[in-house]
Amino acid sequence: MRLQFTLPASLSVLLLAVLASPITLAQGAKFEPAPKDRIYSPYPAENFPRRVYFGDTHLHTSYSTDAGMAGQEKVGPEEAYRFAKGEVVESQTGQKARLRAPLDFLVVADHAELLGLAPFIRKSDPSVLNDPLGKKWHDMVKAGKGYDAFIEWLNFGSEKPFDSPEMTKSAWGEIVDAAEKHNQPGAFTAFIGFEWTSHPDGNNLHRVVIFRDGGDKAKQVVPFSAYDSEAPEELWKYMDRYEQSTGGRMLAIPHNGNLSNGRFFEKKKFDGSKWDRNYVEARAKREPLVEITQAKGTGEAHPYLSPKDEFADFGLLDKTNLQGSAPKTNDMLANEYAREALKDGLALQETYGTNPFKFGLIGSTDNHTGLATSAENNWFGKAHFVEPSPERYKDVLIKSLVDPNLNISAVDLQASGLVAVWANENTRPALFDAMERKEAYGTSGTRLQVRVFGGWDFSEDDLASSEFAKIGYDKGVPMGGDLKRAPNGKAPTFLVRAIREVEGGNLDRIQVVKGWLDKDGKTHERIYDVAVSGDRKIDSSGRCRTAVGNTVNEADASFTNTIGAPFLQAYWKDPDFNPEEKAFYYIRVLEIPTPTWLAHDAKYYGLKMPKGTRLSSQERAYTSPIWYNPS
Repeated sequence: MRLQFTLPASLSVLLLAVLASPITLAQGAKFEPAPKDRIYSPYPAENFPRRVYFGDTHLHTSYSTDAGMAGQEKVGPEEAYRFAKGEVVESQTGQKARLRAPLDFLVVADHAELLGLAPFIRKSDPSVLNDPLGKKWHDMVKAGKGYDAFIEWLNFGSEKPFDSPEMTKSAWGEIVDAAEKHNQPGAFTAFIGFEWTSHPDGNNLHRVVIFRDGGDKAKQVVPFSAYDSEAPEELWKYMDRYEQSTGGRMLAIPHNGNLSNGRFFEKKKFDGSKWDRNYVEARAKREPLVEITQAKGTGEAHPYLSPKDEFADFGLLDKTNLQGSAPKTNDMLANEYAREALKDGLALQETYGTNPFKFGLIGSTDNHTGLATSAENNWFGKAHFVEPSPERYKDVLIKSLVDPNLNISAVDLQASGLVAVWANENTRPALFDAMERKEAYGTSGTRLQVRVFGGWDFSEDDLASSEFAKIGYDKGVPMGGDLKRAPNGKAPTFLVRAIREVEGGNLDRIQVVKGWLDKDGKTHERIYDVAVSGDRKIDSSGRCRTAVGNTVNEADASFTNTIGAPFLQAYWKDPDFNPEEKAFYYIRVLEIPTPTWLAHDAKYYGLKMPKGTRLSSQERAYTSPIWYNPS
């Protein structure tokens, strides 16, 4: 039943008269709208980021040869984007999977090398069957020996096994179309990208290449592969040609220096010749970020290089290179880890005028399942044959053809990582520009939030401000920024805030990692604890010597947040600052110990893990540095 009311005519006239009359205030004052040059809302004029966005810039699907040929057929680009957006997707092994919360952005970065071979094998395309090697691998895959075919391909070297431009163009078009379909500006960003997969002699030099642009420009090229060249400088030239011909933009993200056997941050060109100014400038321009944590290891620091850093042993995979073709030696490590490269960059700038290792720090998954999982309790593995199962802790990811001791096994892997980007909005241009200016950081898989500003005039009172970010940008620079010549008598000051993931582990501490170059051309590093949880103290050396504790119940794969803190913040002034010395500062935030994926597997499947299995660890985040340059 609908009720109707009719106002008396006299009341209707009165109401209309009131609505049509100017609003009056006390004492007859008229209400006047504010002048157009005055805006009540403080936000329309803002041009700095208020939000952090979490994503994965390094995910492989069934279109990657090493995934699809090895047996991952179900999860292609379409399913990968749906999963990242929060949908339930069925994995290759038939298990239903879903993220606890959707990601904000994703790069499907399938390998450029023989792109499309796996889907073409699945449909027995003539372009594969007409080539002897293609037919051999096709028959191996169809006979259930896809992993053996993958190992053959992995060890094939830089020589292109066979050529099918139609196959590459077709697969690339489908990948681009999937990104275009799922890109939703403001809600979810689907970047177009690929991986250039150079690994001479099994030594990893891989880069993910990301387009800022849409499909109209990306389809004007096909991905540059290691068969085109194994030299990074040739990849940069490809990027130059793309930008010149289309007006678009690209960036490249190197990863896994820990599997390069000393080649990743070596101080010479690919062919062994000396660097020159053009090379150094190209590297600095093209590679603003480095992926330092992912499933195949964390490449921030190493105990051999940083013996005073008790947290440098996290996520180490340091026994061999990518293919397990040669053992690791200590003399290789200095050219593999990001902190050492950041220090080397300060010295190299003295020689070349440009710092070739002036990069930000991020994380991503490098999963080959099409599933961008990075949480320990929801990790679907690096590849489909190490998806959750009672046997996966015994499995081998990459089998060495030289020595079984050089196998990369499942127990060597970690559930990692994610990239976090401070940007104005969730769009391709905004996120890309933030990554290019290095306003980004990496986590080992959790979504803890970290923000840091450096400047000359911050005070401890600024920490309490309700306008923390505005003060940070007004008086300083964010992560990825530069501090110029110090004002007389001043040392750099920093404001840092860190907040745990809503359902994650509490925080143990915030640290500043400093590297610098002295007057004699030698580099140094030092770690300062700047905020710690609980009633623990930071001593006069700038360190807290008391561990946070451990609440992990390994048998139950659980923990409690009865230790640590959900939020930490710090004001810090460098007590050892020398205005004549180049330096960098980045933030490392540690969580309290929480169970690893191995502990979760043991609980779920009722397993007894071998003695020494890593069942708890401290998740963490690493921000891009802030650099100080006295010149």
